[in-house]
Amino acid sequence: MLHNGTCTYTNIGYVVTVFKAFRYRFYPAPEQELLLRRTVGCCRLVYNKALHQRSEAWTSGQKSIGYAAQSSTLTEWKKSDGLAFLNEVSSVPLQQTLRHLQTAYSNFFAKRAKYPRFKKRRSGGAAEFTRSAFRMVDGKVYLAKMTEPLAIRWSRPLPAGAEPSTVTVGFDSAGRWHVSMLCEDASIKPLKMLKTAVGIDVGLNSLVTLSTGEHIVNPRHDNRELARKRVLSRRYARTQKGSKNRDKARIKLARLHARVTDRRRDHLHKLSTRIVHENQVVVVEDLNVRGMVRNRSLARSISDAGWGELVMQLEYKCDWYGRQFVKVDRWFPSSKTCSSCGLVLERLDLSTRNWRCEGCGAEHDRDHNAAKNILAAGLAVSVCGPDVSQRVLRNTVQSGLKQKSSAVKSGISAL
Repeated sequence: MLHNGTCTYTNIGYVVTVFKAFRYRFYPAPEQELLLRRTVGCCRLVYNKALHQRSEAWTSGQKSIGYAAQSSTLTEWKKSDGLAFLNEVSSVPLQQTLRHLQTAYSNFFAKRAKYPRFKKRRSGGAAEFTRSAFRMVDGKVYLAKMTEPLAIRWSRPLPAGAEPSTVTVGFDSAGRWHVSMLCEDASIKPLKMLKTAVGIDVGLNSLVTLSTGEHIVNPRHDNRELARKRVLSRRYARTQKGSKNRDKARIKLARLHARVTDRRRDHLHKLSTRIVHENQVVVVEDLNVRGMVRNRSLARSISDAGWGELVMQLEYKCDWYGRQFVKVDRWFPSSKTCSSCGLVLERLDLSTRNWRCEGCGAEHDRDHNAAKNILAAGLAVSVCGPDVSQRVLRNTVQSGLKQKSSAVKSGISAL
């Protein structure tokens, strides 16, 4: 499921306006699939040519090209003999492709993402249709240049009275077609305010350890299919490049990867929804997952756990339901700090799962102790602000803020 939401505040309370993309599987007819593949291919071509044009202009003459200029260039491309086939598909997805490229450059210059990369055919593709390029009649979706509706498998209904603002059609590397309809979902409203807060420590043995002491087992979805993945990977490697058997082997392997991804995402959605519904304040560590996967011995396990996806889901669901989401600095020594007396160890090996505090003699489970310290530090951040220093965070644990002092209690009740 994709998501995109905005929240607004009023004097009478917390008002949420959420736009959610509802994703469905559909099975196009042969004529529809031919047109859709052509549309997706044209979108990929326009994106790559526009990206190449921007890169060349900057490399050769330090010249910046914007969306308006490339929109005019697209018109010229359609008039040329070599690219006249661009007129065979709807013009709306092609214009949307240029807007997506502009957004990618904006994210790059704002340091929210890396430099845009060229799209590959084997990765699938997508085409976005705005209101002028599709119509919805009696619950059926008709796209531009199509006379028949899409054969959508409605796994769940759209929100009552909702009208899609955009329809995105795409297929993945496994050859599956999906349609995503962006709608305003009025059913998402702020939940009843609670007085509970939770600190979350993520791991590999236990996917999540809560400050309440609960350990949630890591399902290890990838391990369950690892043997089958290796068999299919070897079969794919033995096939001849460019052959039909190679395409068949690639699709089988891609479908297995897709099933694992779907299981992981489904489990994380259920877990994140439960945590957000049960707590008013959710505190997590700001982990550098991209840097952690550089460890070759742990990269596969970390990627399979899906820490980044879990944190992202917790963040936007807290925004949806009126909860407070807090991130603690990644350099805060949550595992090495005693949650009873505040003593900070000089060193704590990753293999050490239980340890005794030399100051107070308390016995600690590594993950549970870290979750309690994360909660204490998160409460300090919620009271003092996100720029609180490491020294203040350590003093917070030592001063007993983890036991919910009166200052923190007042802070939570005011959320």
